[in-house]
Amino acid sequence: MKKILILSANPKNTNHLRLDEEVRGIQAALKQSQNREQFQIVTFLAVRVEDLRRALLEHQPIIVHFSGHGSGIEGLALENNSGQMQLVSTESLARLFGLFQSQIECVLLNACYSQVQAEAIHQHIDYLVGMNQAIGDVAAIEFAIGFYDALFAGRPYEECFEVGRASIDLQGIPEYSTPQLKARRRSSFHIEDNIKERKQSELETKLPQTMTQEKPPQSIVFNGGSNSGQIGQAGGDLNQNQYNTQGGLEEQLSLTEVVELIEKIQSLFSYSDLPDKQKKQALKHIDYAKDAVQEEQPDKNTAIKSLQKATQALKEANETLGAGQGLWQKLEPIAKQLAPWLGIAAKSLVSL
Repeated sequence: MKKILILSANPKNTNHLRLDEEVRGIQAALKQSQNREQFQIVTFLAVRVEDLRRALLEHQPIIVHFSGHGSGIEGLALENNSGQMQLVSTESLARLFGLFQSQIECVLLNACYSQVQAEAIHQHIDYLVGMNQAIGDVAAIEFAIGFYDALFAGRPYEECFEVGRASIDLQGIPEYSTPQLKARRRSSFHIEDNIKERKQSELETKLPQTMTQEKPPQSIVFNGGSNSGQIGQAGGDLNQNQYNTQGGLEEQLSLTEVVELIEKIQSLFSYSDLPDKQKKQALKHIDYAKDAVQEEQPDKNTAIKSLQKATQALKEANETLGAGQGLWQKLEPIAKQLAPWLGIAAKSLVSL
């Protein structure tokens, strides 16, 4: 069972927040979910500094959710024994969460100007949500409910974040871009992937040497011409030339490293200036690629096609707004690392 720790603080000498509504909304989302048996919500109100520490130790949550006030570089506002504000510094929070990095997967800071804390804690925790400016009560509540609706439906954190932002947008509230996501997948969280990778390696060592040499890797051209601009596509078709000079590079990347490379691509798209339409399309296809490589037998063909479709968004954006050029330059080195594992050769990388 995944435990969600919800911490809220609204000190007496701060503006009143509708934190109880936020908690009720999250609880209602869980109650209505078909997966409600898989999660447990633990709530702490009027949280003091010692309450934060004790709650993390006692409940060992997978997700930590904080609702309250943030003060940017000064820290988050908790309460002292008198109910007055006690600021906790960004550095102290980062050090505390660093002690729980093998346990906590996601931290959601639903507080104004909390992006500073999110960036610091992200050194240790893979998924962080913070706010890049002040956020109103209604927007904060809508984001939280949307995020947990998606989480309780079994969606990954990246999609939960996008659903949360869409929930704000659907209400016509102009704070859609206030929540910010910091995302990274760390190998220590992927025991199942490591087991699959080890089994695959053991299987390969048992195969006759001649079998492993029968099928040399295929090559592929990265082309940014008028009909392409996509990973692994040149004029819409794969180039099937043999490629021997990097044949050994495929074995140099573990499955976890491959997933991390795809998630770097995902992160670049998430934080890009691409129009929402192209960005959503690209993120959807990147998710498909990530799922494909994590199957028991990695489906590299599907991964290649999905990444092709994702990078098509760059071509479309470049043709209309010129927004794809800078992003493509950042993607180039990642694509070069990923291509050999996929069994393809990045012979040329042409700008969009």
